[in-house]
Amino acid sequence: MLELLRSSHLVYNVLIVVFSIFITLLCIPSILHVARARHLYDDVGHFRKQHDHGIPRLGGVAIFVSFTITAMLFSVIDKSLPLSYLLTACIMLFAMGLKDDLSGVNSSTKFLIQFVVAAILVIPGDIRITSMYGIFNISALPYAPSVILSILGIMLIINAFNLIDGIDGLAATTGIIVNSTFAALFIYMGEYELAAISLAMVGATVGFLRYNITPAKIFMGDTGALLIGLLSAVMAIRFMEISRNNSVEPLLHSCGPALTLAILSGPIFDTLRVFVLRISKGRSPFDADRNHIHHLLLSLGLTHVQATLLLSVINLMMIGIVFLFGNIGNTLLILLIIGGFLAANRLILFFLRRKGASGYAFYKSKI
Repeated sequence: MLELLRSSHLVYNVLIVVFSIFITLLCIPSILHVARARHLYDDVGHFRKQHDHGIPRLGGVAIFVSFTITAMLFSVIDKSLPLSYLLTACIMLFAMGLKDDLSGVNSSTKFLIQFVVAAILVIPGDIRITSMYGIFNISALPYAPSVILSILGIMLIINAFNLIDGIDGLAATTGIIVNSTFAALFIYMGEYELAAISLAMVGATVGFLRYNITPAKIFMGDTGALLIGLLSAVMAIRFMEISRNNSVEPLLHSCGPALTLAILSGPIFDTLRVFVLRISKGRSPFDADRNHIHHLLLSLGLTHVQATLLLSVINLMMIGIVFLFGNIGNTLLILLIIGGFLAANRLILFFLRRKGASGYAFYKSKI
């Protein structure tokens, strides 16, 4: 009976991914056709752009359509995730991202809508961090600090995915790694509703990646990056909360925050890194530049695919570190993950100096 149940869940999960991929692959050719007919192309010539010809930025439309249809069709409503609030937040971000991809949205409006979206999820949706697992000797969080921390965390992750969407395939591949890992963990813990939502995003992103691998035919734009970031943030919070009460696996119970950080380490650390660099030089943390890790890897001579694969391997290594050294506790694991990324950053800069790459001179001039 148990084997039959596991088999039925496996078929159900595979069906979710396949269906989601199919919807994305069905949508993108039509989106490409409309984009070419209406000349809806990326901003060619901007100093941060990596392409010399117009490419549509509407891939996020296909991701949104595929994810929404799949989530509504295959998800079973239960108390583990308030799907109505999640879909409301997705629709709001989709509308803002679409306008930004087509005509632009000023930064203050972006952050206001992101704040409202996060507040909807945290307050009425009750998707929030309620414990620090003893990190910094803090366990249970009072309601107000819990709400503030959760809103800020959601906004950080949303923007982190938007900021890493700078080379072909990176944001999509990272989104697949993040949501696949959360899906696997949820399945292991018996949280099949949450796994279904994560897998719907995995399939939608895999279908998009088919058209985003170099040479890219379409970008996901803010519409896709914001949506992937939003779902990743929600899954991260739900995983931390469920693993705290999990009795199936001691590692998940004791190292939830560290594992969550490891899963999201790529976008989070790159975002914090460029923010610190910009602020240390008296600039706005939201000023655009080419100081992201993926830009530095391109300056080393790596292709888009090579840079994406390298950053993906580093992300997976951080996840592996938590499973290998889970017995040392959250605080030491978090310090180990931070140390690993600082070492990777210094290594990249070392090779840039050795090469005498123009990218290092550009990096130094901008910071």
